[in-house]
Amino acid sequence: MVNGEKISKDVWDLWVKMRTRGTSPEDLTPEQLTENLDGLIQVYVAGQQARKEGLASGEDGARIELMQQTAMADMLSRKFLEGDEPTTEEKRAEYDKQVAQLPKLEYRARHILVDNEAKARELIASLDSGARFETLAEQNSSDSSAQEGGDLGWFAASRMVKPFADAVETLEKGAYTKEPIQSQFGWHVIKLEDTRPLNPPAFEEVEAQLGPLVQQTKFQAYLEELTKAAKVDRKL
Repeated sequence: MVNGEKISKDVWDLWVKMRTRGTSPEDLTPEQLTENLDGLIQVYVAGQQARKEGLASGEDGARIELMQQTAMADMLSRKFLEGDEPTTEEKRAEYDKQVAQLPKLEYRARHILVDNEAKARELIASLDSGARFETLAEQNSSDSSAQEGGDLGWFAASRMVKPFADAVETLEKGAYTKEPIQSQFGWHVIKLEDTRPLNPPAFEEVEAQLGPLVQQTKFQAYLEELTKAAKVDRKL
């Protein structure tokens, strides 16, 4: 006991394991036991003094509370899912759900990234006059793709920032944007090289990754039921 606060056996066992890399208290000498207990007592004394001084408040106090609540939620998740190995049928259903959410096309495009609209318009005018897109990208783009002539390879539109993705989805093969496209990175001139169907991996290739997704879905549904049953007073 430290000022009336109990140090439980579970805390003591964990403290020793953490300090000795897995050794249990039963395997320590009397001197080691005393040394470890003295250290743990000091931790409790320091914690009590910190609370007295109001240190467990504000952002630091909020961080401690969130860590505790998150740890408790993790324990609940492990208990809820213990022994619940997803079946092949459940993983197949999750696979179908994930595939349905995938985009249908992949795009291959080039772009030139500059820091102002006027420069982007100047580059578009050069393209209109017959300049090669690759050459302009190599000479003007600030993006790392410049040395490849602006080539970004194959990508799903969802991987790109929205203004870029919207522009790519409206272009025809071989066409480039006639107006500069602005994003948080700067001003883009974009050329669509090609499109192809996006083929998802086979079920067997990703089956091992589907189990955790099934369990996550189950636990999320359980949490939603708990939340519905909880008395919650929202005051934002």
